[in-house]
Amino acid sequence: MSTMKTGRNASIKTAIQGAGAILGASILGALFSAPASASCMDPNAATGQGSAHPVPHLALNVPAALSSSGTEDAPQKIVGTWQVSYATQGTVYGVAFIQWHSDGTEWENVDFPILGGNICLGSWKAMGGNKVSRYHVGWLYADGALFGHFIETETDEVSRDGNSYTGTNDTKMYKLDGTMFNEVVGTSAATRISP
Repeated sequence: MSTMKTGRNASIKTAIQGAGAILGASILGALFSAPASASCMDPNAATGQGSAHPVPHLALNVPAALSSSGTEDAPQKIVGTWQVSYATQGTVYGVAFIQWHSDGTEWENVDFPILGGNICLGSWKAMGGNKVSRYHVGWLYADGALFGHFIETETDEVSRDGNSYTGTNDTKMYKLDGTMFNEVVGTSAATRISP
């Protein structure tokens, strides 16, 4: 009788282990086959299959001129809060709020789903005249699980009145092992948000 119980228990244990292995393999398969989502970046933007959406019209304060002379360079003009639209191949794929700080750092909150990540940060430096360059980084996620990271380099030119800027950017996306798997080249266009 005890032999029969032992054999039956072993069969049940084997069945449970087999079901667990299948479930585990299914979960891993789903994770590794899921498309990557990115904080501050849509990895599908380069293919033209990114999430295109209209630029929202927000009830924000109209910017006032920074000064009457307009002679400030980019380091003085870029500091503040902005609404920026990101586009590739003429299609807007993201709209963000970005803050440029006087200490050479910046952070951004983009209108992407939270599970994909929507906060990223970086540093910037003056390039002379009305130009600044930024080095921007963020994590990539697949359904909330860490998938990799991205690095965006961007050069922007601030308008003479300091209330807008436009620029070009290049974003490279990397898997956790450091392998680059996508690159998006695009543009930025921003308007200052006044206090």
